[in-house]
This record gives sequence, structure tokens and C-alpha cells, in this order.
Amino acid sequence: MNIVVMGAQWGDEGKGKLIDIVSEHSDITVRYQGGNNAGHTVVVGDKEYVFHLLPSAILHKGKVCVIGNGVVVDPRALIEEITALEKRGVKIAADRLKISDRSHVVMPYHRVLDGLREMKRKNKIGTTGRGIGPCYADKVTRCGIRMVDLLNPRVLKAKLEDNLREKNEVFRKVFNQKGYSFQGIYREYLAYGKKLAPYVCDTVLYLNDAIDRKKSVLFEGAQGTFLDIDFGTYPFVTSSSSIVGGVCVGTGVAPMKIDKAIACVKAYTTRVGEGPFPTEFSTRLMEEIRKKGNEFGATTGRPRRCGWFDSVLVRYAVIINGISDLAIMKLDVLDDLPKIKICTAYRYKGKIYKSFPTDFEALRGAQPVYEEMDGWMRSTNGIREFRKLPRNAQKYIKRLEGLLKVGVKYISVGTKRDEIIVR
Repeated sequence: MNIVVMGAQWGDEGKGKLIDIVSEHSDITVRYQGGNNAGHTVVVGDKEYVFHLLPSAILHKGKVCVIGNGVVVDPRALIEEITALEKRGVKIAADRLKISDRSHVVMPYHRVLDGLREMKRKNKIGTTGRGIGPCYADKVTRCGIRMVDLLNPRVLKAKLEDNLREKNEVFRKVFNQKGYSFQGIYREYLAYGKKLAPYVCDTVLYLNDAIDRKKSVLFEGAQGTFLDIDFGTYPFVTSSSSIVGGVCVGTGVAPMKIDKAIACVKAYTTRVGEGPFPTEFSTRLMEEIRKKGNEFGATTGRPRRCGWFDSVLVRYAVIINGISDLAIMKLDVLDDLPKIKICTAYRYKGKIYKSFPTDFEALRGAQPVYEEMDGWMRSTNGIREFRKLPRNAQKYIKRLEGLLKVGVKYISVGTKRDEIIVR
């Protein structure tokens, strides 16, 4: 079976843990979008692993991991990630990691442009500063450098010379910054190409051949639905298609070959960076939940904004992605709350919105309409069966199922790999 696991909120939903669990039963795991602006955290025993580009399935022996053409790759960051894992005993041979030759490459000028553009803006996006947006911009304007180009010195030379001619003008005239010299970047990226060459291949042919041979594939998304470039809270979004539809363009695998889509959501809501957030907590409760849920970005370390579960938001994600199963993560973070709220609609200028608004002013000014439930005031850690959850925790899950019109299959009650209920 070929399955997609993606986020249905603003990212950071706990996909890393779920992917780690589901990938144990898949032959191949594929990243289909994003770059090292994403972070997946997996806890195995007393060891914590943070992934930025590599699929976390690399921790399972014998599993193959693929970085698809929809991902933008910072080769320096990828090499550092591979090296760090190998130092911890995780060997990454060429038969276990495949990188699409069509993946676009994050260059040094992308990272600097990212920061400079953010500084110029009055309305900050909240970018990670990893150069992801500028790299995708170059892809769309057809001047990007791809992984395959790092393997051909002549092509890399021609493309890099062209790009620096334009980029250096922008640096000097728009940002009053010194430009880049050709030789330093050229030598650096040729060296990256040599190191990564054993992993680079046509992953479209590899994946489709594997599917034809009845191998099971897990497609993992980075970020979340509401950071999607089209369907997110634009412009406070990422630069790629993080929804299930992004799988096809990000891997070259046709939609009819995808069997199931699982949406990962937290039992509450978080987002990092700027942008509207109707159900955001008060300061006191924000600090309490942030501390208990360890709500700090795996990539940047930035504190996440936290709020009540937003069913308007997630229901829209369920529709967009054709979700067949839900995974509710971090239920245990709510264990100590006497009352728990669920947003079931928005109110703006006297009008009730039961579906997600696209007008930015309406979304920014929306007041949540809440339904309140009793908390369970008991620890859910150590519970492995749904029927053994506190009664009010069961009611909470069932109410979410009713609002979202899809069943909950997974419920996470802790950070470790085995702290999960599978229904």
C-alpha cells in the first residue's frame, strides 16, 4: 500500500513520530517537498534524532529513503546530516538513500537573499532564513541549479556565471551588499556534487519501478496544509505544495498510485512565525502548554504559538487532502486542563463562518466560536488502548471525529516511539 502522511495544521504536528512508526511497514519512504526549513523529531529509547532533509525512516534497517524532485536541497546541510547520523552508528549507503537528479539546489546567495528580503519587509513572513523561498523562486523563473548540474562542471559553470551576473547586481544595487565571487562557490559545489554523486539518480524511474514490483511506498510531507503555497494562510506560507497533491509533482508518481492519505494533527494547535491564528491562547496558558509540549521549533528553536484545536481549519485540510485517517498527536499535553475548548466556527463583523475564509482581513479579525468540554485531569501516559483512555478523553476524540467527518486511527500519548494508541 502507498500512503501519504502529511500535516493538517501549520506544521509541527508530530509527523516525524508517525512517519517513523508507519515507515516500519513500508519499503520506501519519500520526501516530496520543502527543504531543511522543516524538522522532524523522533525519540527512540533515550535517544533523540532531529531530521531536516533525510526521511526519518533511515533509522529502520533495510529501508530505502528518497529525496524527491520537489525538495530543494542544501547540499552542505544534507552532508552534515548524513555525517552526524553515521557518527551515531546509522550507516547510509548508496542503496539506502536516493536523491532526485531534478532536485533544485540551495545556493549561498539564496540564504542571504532570504534574510535581506525579510529585513526589507514591513509585514514579516517569519522565514527560517534557510534560503528555501529564493531557491523555489529561481526554480520558477527557470534559472535554478539542480542536483544533476553539480555532476557536470561545464553546466554548473555556465549556470552559476549567469546567476551571479544577475544576483550580484541585486546585492549591490538593491541591498547595498557585496556580491559573490564565482570561483569559491564553483569549487565548493563541485565538491558537494562529488560527495553526493553515489546517491543521485532518476528517482521517478526508481519509484515507479518499485511500485510496479509491489513495493510499498510512504510519502512524507514537510510543513502543513496551511503553509501550502496555494491553500495556506498566504502570504505567511512556505514556498512549496505541502498538501497531498504535492506528492505527484514532487515525486513523479501518478495520483492513482496513492492508496491512502493520513493527516497528522495536534490535540491543540500551534504555528511558528507570523500570520493569523484565531484560536491562540492567552499568555499564561500559552506558556503552560508550550512548556509541557516542548513547543520549540526543531529547525530554528523558535517558540511556537499555541492555541485551542481549530476544527474549521482541520476540516478544510481534510477536504483538500482527501484524508482517510487522522492521527491525533500530543493528547497527553492536555491531561491537566479542567476545561478544553474546540473552535467550531469563526465570527467576523457579525457573520458566522463555518468554512475557512480566504479573505485575509476576515481571517486576521476572526473571533473563534468555541464549544467547551470537560477535561479528564488524569495522565494518559502508558495507555495503549482507546477504551482505557479516561472517559472525557474518549469523548474529546469522538467529538473531533464528528466535527472533522473522518476517523482517528492513531493517538499519541507521549514523545517516545511506542507511546501511541493504534485503533
